[in-house]
Amino acid sequence: MKAKVNDGCISCGACVASCPEVFRFNDDGVAEAYAEVAPEYESPAMEARDECPVAVIDIEE
Repeated sequence: MKAKVNDGCISCGACVASCPEVFRFNDDGVAEAYAEVAPEYESPAMEARDECPVAVIDIEE
């Protein structure tokens, strides 16, 4: 699975807190997906997507 953080991230950190194995802050201070979503991280990555307050996370299976 691949995750992507689209334009519009408000740098709240919810995804980074939920799944740091997939999401981190980049040099501009916005979240990015930096790793593929391994099977063991599917649930926290989906949680990060579902809890994003601005709905900018896409996850492709």
